[in-house]
Amino acid sequence: MTEILETLAMLSVLVFVISSMLSMGMSLTMQQILDPLKNTRLVILALVANFILIPITAVLITLIFPLNESITTGLILLSTAAGAPFLPKLVEMAKGNTAFSVGLMVLLMVVTIIYLPLVLPFLLSGVEVNPWDIAQSLIFMMLIPLAIGLFVKTRYEEAASKIQPTFGQASNIAIIALLVLGLVLNFKDMIALVGSWGILAGIIFLVVALVASFLMGGSDPGVKSVMGLGTAQRNISAALVVAAQNFDSNVITYIMVFSVIGFIILMPAAAELGKRAKSVAAAE
Repeated sequence: MTEILETLAMLSVLVFVISSMLSMGMSLTMQQILDPLKNTRLVILALVANFILIPITAVLITLIFPLNESITTGLILLSTAAGAPFLPKLVEMAKGNTAFSVGLMVLLMVVTIIYLPLVLPFLLSGVEVNPWDIAQSLIFMMLIPLAIGLFVKTRYEEAASKIQPTFGQASNIAIIALLVLGLVLNFKDMIALVGSWGILAGIIFLVVALVASFLMGGSDPGVKSVMGLGTAQRNISAALVVAAQNFDSNVITYIMVFSVIGFIILMPAAAELGKRAKSVAAAE
């Protein structure tokens, strides 16, 4: 039974990532994605938040709390992996700047491929990271579907407008299925972590990342939601690739539990931001 649920979870991930990337590509233009990235100050703040502030936060948490080696390793590994495929969906829920979320996601993915192999060995001794192992899953699952969506939008705009809602619905169904399956598959592991400080450490990590980067986003609510959610949502796929090559199953288990904690915290946070954005828009 567990194997069937794990297979369904993997299929849900594939359906969600590919369908959401296709949907985003068919609803945006390359110009819309690139325009927010021309704001140098905003890009620098996003990079600082994801690749300096968050790793420092993770290290401080591991020093403050009596975490075991597996949790410490998992948390530090997650802090170096940014650019999650779930970001555009969270930003959509938050009524944020979707184009900026896609552009930031791609930027963070590319930087992660370069940054993680260089920095992680300094934070965790004995780690060896092959950049191509990280890059290939991100390229084939995310960048190529996004590029296909953008191409269809450019060349066949009418067809794209008809197809795009179908991919959007598929991604919505897949993310709900993934959340349910994640809770079922990792429930025992989450209970086992209750007395280990691992869940509390993960919650603090997520809340600090969300709030600190949200405040760094300036005055535009749409941009602030992208900054907050984009920094708090870590790249689970990249972290799992590295964990599978270098660490034992306990590290992988913690990363999976962290991903469930992330869903539980960030989806309601995104929904609340969306309600606030809707209220502000109605008032204006």
